[in-house]
Amino acid sequence: MTDFWLWFGTGVQHIANLDGYDHILFVALLAISYSFKSWKPLLYLITAFTIGHSVSLAISVCTTVEINTELVEFLIALSILITAMYQLWCVMRKKEARQKFTYSVIICFGLIHGLGFSYLLKAMLGKEESVAKPLLYFNLGLEVGQLLIVLCVLLLNFAMTYIKVIQFRIYKWFFVSSIFIVALKMCINRAVQLL
Repeated sequence: MTDFWLWFGTGVQHIANLDGYDHILFVALLAISYSFKSWKPLLYLITAFTIGHSVSLAISVCTTVEINTELVEFLIALSILITAMYQLWCVMRKKEARQKFTYSVIICFGLIHGLGFSYLLKAMLGKEESVAKPLLYFNLGLEVGQLLIVLCVLLLNFAMTYIKVIQFRIYKWFFVSSIFIVALKMCINRAVQLL
């Protein structure tokens, strides 16, 4: 049981750690368009992301393939930037995201984010013989961390909808624009590191 809490806790800490705020921003962008009433499509969206990062996390941990960490970090920032741009486009057009398209793109972005998660896990696993259980426990921790982020965004959405200080559309525009600016800066910084 100690192993479970070690790997589970590491997974939660990894996604909720403010040093790794890129994952927090991405999950927040996924949740911004939803409310507690529309939890089902959000669950599917988060599941699509989970499938993507679980697959790439498992592959990267179980193989000896070397991955360019600077490239992965740049692609993570780019995935946040693209998602923010798409959300802004939806706000301006007053349209909802196209679900089938969105799910397939989010799975691809999940694959990229999983590679980002793998550095920590590979370093921690070292020469462990069995990686299946630590991988599962770490992934469960990531999911709980993601769900906590989603819950925070849904609570914020709920507050903004019922307090009605500003229209939800304007709140969403400010929320997404802020993440867009941070993601653009991350992209530029990581592109410089990549070069």
